[in-house]
Amino acid sequence: MMRKLRRLPLKLVKPKDDEEEDFFHRPGDMPGTIIIDADAPPPIIFLIDYNKTNVVRKQLNTPEECAPYLDKESVSWVDVQGLGSMDILQRLGKVFDLHPLVLEDVVNVPERPKIEDYDNQLVIISRMVVPKERVCGFYSEQVSLVLGKHYLLTVQEEPEHDCLEGVRSRIQKGKGIIRSSGADYLAYTLLDAIIDGFFPVLELYGDRIEELEEEVIINPTRKTLQKIYQLRRELLQLRRAIWPQRDAINSLIREGNDLISDEVRIYLRDCYDHAVQVMDMVETYRELASGLMDVYLSAVGNRMNEVMKLLTVVSAIFIPLTFIAGLYGMNFEYMPELKLHWGYPVCLAVMAAIAFGLIFFFWRKGWLENASTIKHD
Repeated sequence: MMRKLRRLPLKLVKPKDDEEEDFFHRPGDMPGTIIIDADAPPPIIFLIDYNKTNVVRKQLNTPEECAPYLDKESVSWVDVQGLGSMDILQRLGKVFDLHPLVLEDVVNVPERPKIEDYDNQLVIISRMVVPKERVCGFYSEQVSLVLGKHYLLTVQEEPEHDCLEGVRSRIQKGKGIIRSSGADYLAYTLLDAIIDGFFPVLELYGDRIEELEEEVIINPTRKTLQKIYQLRRELLQLRRAIWPQRDAINSLIREGNDLISDEVRIYLRDCYDHAVQVMDMVETYRELASGLMDVYLSAVGNRMNEVMKLLTVVSAIFIPLTFIAGLYGMNFEYMPELKLHWGYPVCLAVMAAIAFGLIFFFWRKGWLENASTIKHD
């Protein structure tokens, strides 16, 4: 259903340095209030304007330079990277005639992935993840898409991490049908690239789970437990990113919109299938991570049992020896063995015989096999 909303005044708020920047609305804030992160990078505006025969790719200095391209028959992709300037964001909203609530959703990150249908625009809020290069984990940022008849506006949190370079290369080289399609196909292509960006991240998590399985079985430590908890938290973040995104793509397929053609809606089904596949992989990895916790607890319990078995064996050997030593340590005057010439070596021989006899007995029972393989940290 088309949303026709009353225009509200736009209010921009920049947090003070000594205030906690939580990116949540304060009670009583007006609709359309924008919260700018003090550490956000300044916006960089890139333009790719293309048709079947020509491509224009350049960096723009001001938002007003986008205006001549919005009414052209060619497809114009305006990519804004960074959210650190209130002035540029406000001017950008005027150029694209963005509703204050749209600008609020675009700037106030993180927002839940969703679809919003306005008068002549379709707003898509999505989540993009990029794997870290040298350490475990991933970068996550919000990517907002504003689809018009002949243009597509994308807004990213920062310019450093991006999985959309393949789409830019396809436009530049004219691969596929992207140059002969409209802005709706470009929006699908970007969504598909964002969804496919989850797969390299999940591949790394599959390798991490295999390493943790081996570590849990061979030598579980407290660091192993911390790694498992960290893995579960990161997989939960991935689940929160892909779950509403899958529902948003499904709504694009089911709900009719003049800006999305029937042909592109067919392509969106494939994008939805990829989102479902990502969701299944995330759920599978979460179950494996939970299973790793059970294996860890079982391995720690088994190690404790082996340690207790070893201590029990040692105690059982020394109990009769301690009894003999305590008996002859009483030093009563009329104890007959105290004055024997060979009493001391005989006592040691008896104690040694008892000790070796018990060791042989425990060995025949198989109690010493597991205890001898215990590894100490």
